[in-house]
Amino acid sequence: MAHLVRIWDLPTRVFHWLLALLLVAQFVTANMGGNAMVWHMRCGYGVFTLLLFRLVWGLVGGRWSRFASFLFSPSTVWRYVRGPLAESAGHSPLGALSVFALLTALALQVGTGLFSDDEIAYAGPLTALVSSERVGQATWFHGEVGKVLVLGLVVLHILAIAYYTRRRGKALARAMVSGDKLLAEPVAPSRDDAASRAVAAVLLLACGAAVAWVVGLGG
Repeated sequence: MAHLVRIWDLPTRVFHWLLALLLVAQFVTANMGGNAMVWHMRCGYGVFTLLLFRLVWGLVGGRWSRFASFLFSPSTVWRYVRGPLAESAGHSPLGALSVFALLTALALQVGTGLFSDDEIAYAGPLTALVSSERVGQATWFHGEVGKVLVLGLVVLHILAIAYYTRRRGKALARAMVSGDKLLAEPVAPSRDDAASRAVAAVLLLACGAAVAWVVGLGG
């Protein structure tokens, strides 16, 4: 008998899809250049806000959104690679690695973007706080390395979802829309009620305020 369980709470789902939309906007505006770089920066601040929110929500959010639920030892990851273990309610060991890798890559991209200056249409808000050498290094990483790394991880993420959906019959994208998963065994669900959603909204606003403060440090 299958059990329908709330795995992904609404704040996690909103984070996921907003991040996806902002990343698309980031790539589009970066390739357009010119005046579109104003929106590239604004979208970058949005990604920064979402990353801060996910960091906090990974500590206090729903059960399966917390980092503690998908921190796997290297030996567990290796066993999963050699032969899939029992179905995981949340992220699988490889899925967890993908999440951490993407979050890290995005953090590097956001961080270097704040200090980048292409000397044409874009200057990060914190360039005045570091030397021109550091600005050059940040600009190089942001424009040459970071964007390729993020794009590669996003493509791998999409391919993994397609594989699990077509070959293994796991509707991962659908679960990230509805929040629910059909599981062979019952597990404790994530909390996803009005109170937890209100807390998430307050946290998101606080993260937005924190980003505005960081951006303002550059004067």
